[in-house]
Amino acid sequence: MSRIEKDSLGKIEVPDNALYGAFTTRASRNFQISGIRAKQEFINSIALIKKAVALANMKLGMLDKKIGNAIVQAADEVIEGKYRDQFILDVFQAGAGTPFNMNTNEVMANAAIKRLGGKPGDYHIVHPNNHVNMAQSSNDVIPSSIRLSMLLVLPSLLNELKEIILVFETRAKEYDHVIKVGRTHLEDAVPVRYGQVFNGYASSLKRCAERIESAENSMLELGIGGTAVGTGINTHPDFKKEMIFELNELTGLKFRQGNSIMLSWSMAGFVEMSNALRMLAIDLNKISNDMRLLNSGPKAGISEIILPEVEPGSSIMPGKINPSIAEAVNMVCFQVIGNDHAVSLAAEAGQLELNVMTPLIAFDLLWSTELLTNTIRMFNEYCIAGMIVDEKRCAELLENSHALATVLNPYTGYENVAELVKAALAENKSLKQIILDRDIIPQKYLDEILDPVKMTEPVIIDKKIIGDIREYGKKKRSPR
Repeated sequence: MSRIEKDSLGKIEVPDNALYGAFTTRASRNFQISGIRAKQEFINSIALIKKAVALANMKLGMLDKKIGNAIVQAADEVIEGKYRDQFILDVFQAGAGTPFNMNTNEVMANAAIKRLGGKPGDYHIVHPNNHVNMAQSSNDVIPSSIRLSMLLVLPSLLNELKEIILVFETRAKEYDHVIKVGRTHLEDAVPVRYGQVFNGYASSLKRCAERIESAENSMLELGIGGTAVGTGINTHPDFKKEMIFELNELTGLKFRQGNSIMLSWSMAGFVEMSNALRMLAIDLNKISNDMRLLNSGPKAGISEIILPEVEPGSSIMPGKINPSIAEAVNMVCFQVIGNDHAVSLAAEAGQLELNVMTPLIAFDLLWSTELLTNTIRMFNEYCIAGMIVDEKRCAELLENSHALATVLNPYTGYENVAELVKAALAENKSLKQIILDRDIIPQKYLDEILDPVKMTEPVIIDKKIIGDIREYGKKKRSPR
């Protein structure tokens, strides 16, 4: 069964039991692209804004209270998820998100009509444009909804970040006594403690959280009330103030009025947020890469850390275990970085008084946030929390490497140390053994100088030891 609705393009059949109307029906036919529908948080945000608008317009005497209250109740039902099946549109759609806005207008109008005793499509009771969309345009509703929906989802991401930071800090304390070979250019470098490594990861993720929290501030600046191009046409002079007051009351947030002309075309706030998510993806990707490298082996790789076994690693090689969680983290990070590039391209595509690319921006920001939230939770629970540092392996690699050579520079000079390293490599001996064989530094000083713990933090070089070593060398070279 269907009903006939009429719009500016003519008549169209709409399913009889549908709460959406003509506009949504046309849009659903036009844009069958991805099969992906908008996130519930985004739909809820549009409904919250329309609820606040209805309350503000009633307060200002612009909207009949009987109609206004029915719209408010319809908004509450949308927020509760009652009409989720009525939001049928693809996330890739017409510019500026007009289909999203009209889908919500039609659903809320028809829900209000039913509440007032009418049948869906009887728009003389409650009209999608004249009543639900009063004092609004898609051009100010959709950007405002993106801001609100981001503020709804970011707490979960920040909470997961705090959890994984805490775990890295805990592992740092647990393994601070374990010294590993540092590596630069993938070659042996000076020693570093695993406590320092893990604290470095924690500090990096803290910075990422700070960037996201800073970007949150720009999400609180709204252009709502600017309507079509930011001028505020068809709104009461006090509408912006009342609308933001009502929205703050409903959400507990602290939204503020922004320059609605600028916010109609400038997507800078969304770029700032997307950049913060990208920076998190970049650092998270680096940490995940480190986990894979340090876990590599178990017999022919570095194997300094042991990651939890979560699944068999091969369909052909029995017993093989892969760093599956870390690999998944990599792929998510690549996707988030790609999403950021798409947001940047969309943000610079604004023309004259409007940027119409907001549906893409909404989808990519919310998707990136969801991906990162779920991925950090997985990474923490199934990888980092169960990770083990193999102390014996770390000691073995440190002892066999020439990473300790740098500490000798103040005592014998860079060029001399370089020659000792070459000799150690050529003779397949440890650096310490080469120094002892050639009687370059007295044993009583060598053990103290080559103490790996002292190499992991700043120390004051004992000039007396330097003098003694140089004098020792001179005596060896002097004729008897």
